[in-house]
Amino acid sequence: MAGRTVLKEESRAGSFFSATLVLWTVSLWFEILFDRRFELLYLVFGALFYQSANSAIRFLISKEPLVVNTAVSLLHSIITSASVLFILVNRWLSHGLDGMFEHSQLFGGTWPWAYAALCFSCGYFAYDQWDMLQYRLYSGWIPAILVHHLVLLICFTLALYRNVTINYLILTLICELHSIFLHVRRLRRMAGVRDAESFIVKVEWTLNWLTFIFARFVPHILITAKLIMDASKFDKGVELPLALFGMAAMNLLNVFLGIDLFNAVKKESNYQKNDHFHHE
Repeated sequence: MAGRTVLKEESRAGSFFSATLVLWTVSLWFEILFDRRFELLYLVFGALFYQSANSAIRFLISKEPLVVNTAVSLLHSIITSASVLFILVNRWLSHGLDGMFEHSQLFGGTWPWAYAALCFSCGYFAYDQWDMLQYRLYSGWIPAILVHHLVLLICFTLALYRNVTINYLILTLICELHSIFLHVRRLRRMAGVRDAESFIVKVEWTLNWLTFIFARFVPHILITAKLIMDASKFDKGVELPLALFGMAAMNLLNVFLGIDLFNAVKKESNYQKNDHFHHE
């Protein structure tokens, strides 16, 4: 009985998030076709690219939905991280750091390739939402991962439609550097590599923690502080409240993620100790 109730709740959640994805898709194509915003086609290209990667991995490596989804997520993190670093270094080398992080640049400006990169990454979130819905890679009647993707899709597309806060959002995506090692860890465990004492696992955990601190936790706090410091420079509208809400949610999720990482380290360490004990 309880199992049927859970399945019913998950089915309702799937229906709701499927409907929101359809509405989002209609909105996107309306902008492209009727408002002639053809630059948004980068978003469509992004979704098609990651769906193609999904099909290639499914054909060549594994048909297990979770393995395929995680592998594509890893690919997205690598591409997005490289794109963000390229955009920042390119801006720095061409114009220096002077004025790079001024409010006018972060809010109203767009660094070279930033718009296309944000569109491409947004396309991934649309693809991933569809993939998780299609293969039911979620649980609960309010699946956190589906909520996360829906919020990102709304915030990113509103910014892309209005062409504001593009550079702010590019800075938030530096966290994908850390996501690389989250996905690597998941794939590593799927492959059965769980020896906490092995050199590879130790290096992975070191990089996991370093990127969590310096590519996710600290940058998101600094972005939040910058928004608060520049609050008086925003025009009256939804941009500042939406940005502050989004960053508050990100910072809260980062705290929970840090706790999960800490617990995961303990769990893997305890697993190794117990396994060693049983072999003695």
